[in-house]
Amino acid sequence: MGFKRRQREAESDPFYDMLFNMLIAFVFCFIIAMLAFNPKARKSGDIPAKAEYIVTVTWPDNNPNDVDAWLQDPAENLLWFRQRDIGLMHLDRDDRGASNNSVVVNGRAISNPIRQEMATLRGIVAGEYIVNAHYYDSKDGKPVDVTVTVVKVNPRADIVYYGTVQIPAKGEERTLVRFTLDGQGEVININTLPKTIVQRTGL
Repeated sequence: MGFKRRQREAESDPFYDMLFNMLIAFVFCFIIAMLAFNPKARKSGDIPAKAEYIVTVTWPDNNPNDVDAWLQDPAENLLWFRQRDIGLMHLDRDDRGASNNSVVVNGRAISNPIRQEMATLRGIVAGEYIVNAHYYDSKDGKPVDVTVTVVKVNPRADIVYYGTVQIPAKGEERTLVRFTLDGQGEVININTLPKTIVQRTGL
C-alpha cells in the first residue's frame, strides 16, 4: 500500500511542477503588465502632455523668413525663444524659417515646408494673455502673413480665435490676439489691440 502511494505521488510531481511553472509565468506576466500601465515618473524638466490651451503661430509654407511667437501671461511672464518654459506656458519649438527646417539623410537634404511655432498653456491663470509675432529675420525682404490659432483643449477641442496679420518688414512686431480667461478657464474677452511686448526684454 505504501509503495503504491509513493508511486502515485511520484507520478503526480510533474503535474504539480507544471502548475507551479504556470503560476510563475502568470505572476511574471502580471508584473510586466503593471509596469507597462505604470510608467516611470517623469524627470524634472519634462513637460506634461496635458494642456488647457494651445496657441499656434504659422506663416506660409516654405517661407524663408524667421518669425517668432511671443506670449505674455497675466503675471507678465514672457514666453519666447530664449525663455521657452515659464509660469504655466511652454514653447514647443523655435522655428527659424529656412535656417532649421532641413536635415541631410544619406547625402540628400530633406526639408520640412511647415513654418510653425506652438505654445501650450498647461494650467489656468485668470487674466489676459497677449500673443505677438516678431519678424526676427528676413531672407527675401518681403512682408510675411502670420496666422494665429487659439484652441481650448479641455474638455474638448474648440477654436477660440483664428486670424491673420501681415508684418511688413524685419524688426516689426504685431499683436495677433489678446484673450482673457476667467477663473474657470473660459474666454471672457478677445481683442487685437496692439501692445508691444518684444521690446521689454530686448534681443
